[in-house]
This record gives sequence, structure tokens and C-alpha cells, in this order.
Amino acid sequence: MSESPDPVARIEAAGLRLAEARAEIGKRIVGQEEVVALALTTILSGGHALLVGVPGLAKTRLVSTLGTVLGLDNNRIQFTPDLMPADILGSEVLETGADGSRAFKFIEGPIFTRLLMADEINRASPRTQSALLQAMQETAVTVAGQHRDLARPFHVLATQNPIEQEGTYPLPEAQLDRFLLQIDVDYPSRDEEREILLATTGAEEAEAAAVFSAAELIELQQLVRQMPVGERVVEAILTLVRSARPDGPEAHAAAAERLAFGPGPRAAQALMLAVRARALLAGRLAPSVEDVAALAPAAMEHRMALTFAARAEGATIRSVIDEILADQALEAAA
Repeated sequence: MSESPDPVARIEAAGLRLAEARAEIGKRIVGQEEVVALALTTILSGGHALLVGVPGLAKTRLVSTLGTVLGLDNNRIQFTPDLMPADILGSEVLETGADGSRAFKFIEGPIFTRLLMADEINRASPRTQSALLQAMQETAVTVAGQHRDLARPFHVLATQNPIEQEGTYPLPEAQLDRFLLQIDVDYPSRDEEREILLATTGAEEAEAAAVFSAAELIELQQLVRQMPVGERVVEAILTLVRSARPDGPEAHAAAAERLAFGPGPRAAQALMLAVRARALLAGRLAPSVEDVAALAPAAMEHRMALTFAARAEGATIRSVIDEILADQALEAAA
């Protein structure tokens, strides 16, 4: 990364490097441009993402490719009902030395990495889920009374299967709130699926190269926080989030009628960071209200819940967000 004191030059240079990173990711991830953009937005914002999609949509491949391109070591944990917190965090074992002396040695768990894929996080018990989510919030773990810091940057990309719910432990609302964005991973188009078939069933597969190092990524995350945000964008974020609170004084009619609860201040914080990161990805110097509209579903959907009556009527959270955006005259950028 350039050390130029000129913020405009730094943003322009970062935009070029990020375009290079997206090209490298595209060598291994066919299509899914929006998913890749949202995953990069999450990491540039310094947050964690919840990937929601059925199995087989290259979520694991995406995480490993992001780790390679961004210069981050990465681990994967397959969550199961019998997974214990120590399986994630690590544990102390008693070792006997050559002289017969005994001492406890800490064996690090897979959470001691920079990019962690938590596969099917809702299959683990609430106790195990909370161990991971505490680390996400504090970037540290406590094992046997010892406080241990995690590597920085530290990001979790967790996955959930939206269809199969038997034998799962849905994440409570307070824990969902710790994910900066929810990223919906849909099926590829016919042309994309054709390209996937040709690219992944041959004798060789394309490999991605590193574009950033962990230290350079931290610089990018700091640059995101330094980007200016116009008053119009700030007001759009505030109005959007406050309109989605059914019991609030600024509640939109759709929210008041259909929502059990709305997004808290973390939703506004997530949008403030994410719109900057989205602008940086596009090589722009500052975010716009179009960025707010484009990121609103990813930042808000997992922080809201429908009433029982609204669910019975077939309403969706996305439709509520769309109505609020329409009344605010915000349109997502194409």
C-alpha cells in the first residue's frame, strides 16, 4: 500500500489494488459478483458476515480464495451438535518433560487464525455458538482463566442452510446482531453454471494469487474509516434505520404493521462502515445514498423479525425494507 499522505491518491491506489483482488478471486469463483463484493465489503469494514445459502454454492471455496488473495491464513470448522467450546478455542494439556517435571501447555484451537469459516453455525449448541461469538465481539478468548488475544485482522464468515432446520439451534437475535452483514448466496445463472462445469471438472483448476498482506489489509480498514461521509448519506442511514423500528416515533407504516422488532444502533454503524467500503471497492472517494439502498437488506434483514400475523400472511422482511426505501426515494445503484 502507498504511504502517500494525500487521501485521494490513497483511495485511488486502493481502488486499483482491490480491482486486482477481485480479478484474482474471479479466477476461482465463477459469477456471484454481488456475494464477492459483499464479502469484501464486510472484511474492509472490519466485520463478520453470515452467508445464507444451500450447500454446494462455493461458500467454502470463497473463504479459502479470500484468504489467499487477502494474505490471511484461514481455518474451517464444521459445526455439529457435539462440538464443544474447547474444540474451537483450544485447551490446556498436561505435559511431562524429559526430567519428569509436569506443566500445562496450551494447544490453540482453530479460532487462532485470521479468517475463519464457521460452517453451518446453527448446528452447534448455544454454548458452543456463544464461545465463537464472544471471540467475534472481543477479538480474544479466555481459556482456563487466561486471556488470549487473537490475531488481527480477525474475521468470521459463518454459513447457514436456510432450508434444513431439523436438529439446529437458531442464533438468537442478540448474536445475529454481531454479524455486520447477512449475505444471501443464490443459485448461479445457466451461463454461470455452464462455466462452473467447464472450470471445475477438468484436469487443472485455476489458482488465485495473493494481492494483499495482512498488514496491508489493516491499512485498508483504517482508510475505510477515514473516508468522508456526506450529511445526506448520514441522514439517509438514520432515517432508514429509525423507520424500521415498529415502536419508535419515526416508524414507517409497514414496520409498525408487520415487524415484531427492528434494527438497533449496530445496524446504523454497519451501514456507515459498509457504504464507505463499497465506495472504496468501486474506486469512489465517498459513499452515496445509492450505497445505502444497495446495502440496506444485507445490513438490516438479520436484525429484524416479523410478527406472527405477518408471517402467516406471507410477508417478508425484504418487502418491508423495500417499502421503506421506496418511500425514502432511495434506489440501489445498478
